[in-house]
Amino acid sequence: MYDMDTRKRALALVAQGRSLNSVSKETGVSRAAIRAWQTRIDPLPLMRIQAEPCVRCGPEPEPPTDPAAYSYLLGLYLGDGCISAGARPGYFLRIACANVYPGLIDQCTTAMRAINPSGKSARVQAVGYVSVVGYSRHWPCLFPQHGPGMKHTREIMLQPWQQGIVEAHPWEFIRGLIHSDGCRITNWTEKIIGGERKRYEYPRYFFTNKSDCIRDLYTGVLDQLCVGWKQAGRYNISVARKADAALLDVHVGPKY
Repeated sequence: MYDMDTRKRALALVAQGRSLNSVSKETGVSRAAIRAWQTRIDPLPLMRIQAEPCVRCGPEPEPPTDPAAYSYLLGLYLGDGCISAGARPGYFLRIACANVYPGLIDQCTTAMRAINPSGKSARVQAVGYVSVVGYSRHWPCLFPQHGPGMKHTREIMLQPWQQGIVEAHPWEFIRGLIHSDGCRITNWTEKIIGGERKRYEYPRYFFTNKSDCIRDLYTGVLDQLCVGWKQAGRYNISVARKADAALLDVHVGPKY
């Protein structure tokens, strides 16, 4: 943790017109930290860590108490989430959410508070997005997919207890994945009927992720739900058939 004087000094140097790179070299503070301080100079209100009960690392591991929220948060984490070590014996879970989706930010915040053993989360504004952040000793217990390197460079598999939650709450998992790395768009086509050109519009869902493992998790649950899908490029999964898109409209819908 950097003290407030260090933070103010770094921002003062930036205010003089200095580049983030030069300020970083002079102060020893990372450019990412300085950039974050430009939108929020105060430390996150989650740094004080207490002895928190954890359903996973106790003598008799159990699933999270809100499995539906966990299934949704798991989808978000696999898409746009990361876990990093804090300055004290604990970890930050961060989920990046675009500013244009305030409803998504609210849903992510609610799910993180439901799953975090401390019951807390915070929002950190950055350029173009909000990081929903939770601090706990137990994020690696709850998300054992955490590990060194980017997710698409290593194998990602669900533990049996996670698989059981996803099978019981598949739509929450699909919603989390689409809310992180997916979208709903409106496609259109034109047909000539009775000599008249008519335009038809139809919804289509895309999910895009570089990880073969995460795409396989997504399509595996779609198969469980009897939702048809097609590969659309190297990293894209498309759901376009009318009945299948209608199912996603009911259970997922566009991000907002």
